[in-house]
Amino acid sequence: MFEGISIKSKREIEIMRESGKILRDAHLLIGEKIREGISTLEIDKIAYNFITSNKAVPSFLGYNGFKGAACVSINEELLHGIPRADKIIGLGDIIKIDLGVCLKGFHTDAARTYAVGAVAEEYTELIERTKQSFFEGVKLADSNHRLGDVSHAIGEYAESFGYGVVRAYIGHGVGARLHEPPDIPNYGQAGRGIRLREGMTLAIEPMVNIGSYEVEVLSDGWTVVTKDKKMCAHYENTIVITDNGAEILTL
Repeated sequence: MFEGISIKSKREIEIMRESGKILRDAHLLIGEKIREGISTLEIDKIAYNFITSNKAVPSFLGYNGFKGAACVSINEELLHGIPRADKIIGLGDIIKIDLGVCLKGFHTDAARTYAVGAVAEEYTELIERTKQSFFEGVKLADSNHRLGDVSHAIGEYAESFGYGVVRAYIGHGVGARLHEPPDIPNYGQAGRGIRLREGMTLAIEPMVNIGSYEVEVLSDGWTVVTKDKKMCAHYENTIVITDNGAEILTL
């Protein structure tokens, strides 16, 4: 342990690599299957069947009572959308898929945002810039930097386009538990926070809104939406800090 943060062994990292490959491939499959007319429950079943067929467990299923293998969130929904048979995806929708895989007792976590058919240019830009903000942060995810350097790089990049970077939900450590220390905001001051160390495994996940950064939870107790009901995007990968920078386990 390092300041309460789990440092993974080579064996544990190798298991997380295996888990990350399953998760990567689950997202690739879902990306192929998303289309107009599919329900969010059908997407959930695709995720469940793929993960379990690879002798792994969907991390989210049953987590704090969540009823799905996948969080499927549409348009102004940012996080934790509950899969439903009556929730049908349409052309022009922006879909956020958040998935976790547990293999041999170790979790990986990754999210993607997909556009269904042709969408407005401002929405495709939002999706790409949210993704790029992750990579801006990961450039600094090494033992020469602090956690605040990563957070600052993500937020500075996203906010340079006038977007709202969500404050209420953040990234986290991941491993034997789905959520471990440290907390990883997508904003903050450079030069602050813990120094990163080889063997740390982190789920870094920019969440970016076209409008205000404010969000709220719907009456179902799960679904997080933008307060101003404007579009949002989510991009996440699990990484491990190595002696040569960050290795992305879910790509």
